[in-house]
Order: sequence, then C-alpha cells, then structure tokens
Amino acid sequence: MVATHSNMLPLGTKAPSFNLWDSVSKQKKSFSFETEGKGFLMAFICNHCPFVVHLNNHLPDLFNNFLKQGIKVYAISANDSIKYPADSPEKMAIEARRLKFDFPYLFDESQETAKIYKAACTPDFFLFNKNKELFYRGQYDDSRPSNNIQITGSDISNAVNLLLKDKNAPKNQTPSIGCNIKWK
Repeated sequence: MVATHSNMLPLGTKAPSFNLWDSVSKQKKSFSFETEGKGFLMAFICNHCPFVVHLNNHLPDLFNNFLKQGIKVYAISANDSIKYPADSPEKMAIEARRLKFDFPYLFDESQETAKIYKAACTPDFFLFNKNKELFYRGQYDDSRPSNNIQITGSDISNAVNLLLKDKNAPKNQTPSIGCNIKWK
C-alpha cells in the first residue's frame, strides 16, 4: 500500500454541490448551498483501504454522534469499482449496514465529486461550517494501522467541537494519510 497525504485546501473554500447515489437507500442524495445544518462533514472512504478498515470500529459511532449534534455527514466512495470490486455500491451497502451508518454512504461513480473536492486518499475528511466554508481538512487522529496509537478521533472531534461553539478553526491541521483514491 502506498501512503498518500490529503490535499490541504485553503480554509474558507466553499463546499461544492453534489448529487450522488446512496448505496443503502438506492436513492440520490444531494448537497447544495440550500442544504441546512450546523456543519457538514464529507468523508471520502472506501471498503478495502487498510487505513479506513483500521477506523471501522470507531468512526461510525463518532459520526453518528455528530449527526445528533446537527452535523450532516456524507461518506463518499469514489474508487473505481471495476478494478476494486470490494468498493462496489452493493458491497458499500453491506458495509454501511454492518457498521450501522446513520449517514449516507454515497457512490461517486464518475469520480467528479472527489475531483472537485480535491480528495486524494482514503480516508480524507472535509468539515464545512453552516455557511459551507471549509473549516477543517485533515486527519481523523494520529492512529495508523501499524503504529499502535489508540484510535480516538481527536483531531476531527476537536474541529467539530470548535465549529459547534462558533470558535476559530484549529490552527494546526495535519493532513490525512491513506491509500490513494483508485482513479479510473
């Protein structure tokens, strides 16, 4: 596995709109400037990446809790599902049910959403404030599949807490690291 770092977009970047298929409901889910919420978390993940699999026992509970606090969460997989069948919409739906996602797990078949967000790896996280302005982009926490650091979600949790308290964005934002997105 080749470790790829996330792109650190400028804070304040406006969140692009999208309209993607939800693997579980088999319906389109949209995000646009009209979407309401206290904040918006776009999490580019997939089924097979060891960096994402490493977070599987922690991420769903944390993100489901964010939902309860008014943060809209969108998990998005943009991997080429022909070359990587573990990332097919059918297998995404199985994984979302198994992990008890209360948020949509969207399939970016054209990969256009990943491109406009400048997503580079899985996992890759983008947190936007209620005005759809980028507030945080970076890692979940310091834990990696091979470093024996406990998974806490501290970086993303801190950013969400600051956003909900109308505080400034975290000064230190560390890029996420994971498998590169499997481009067509």
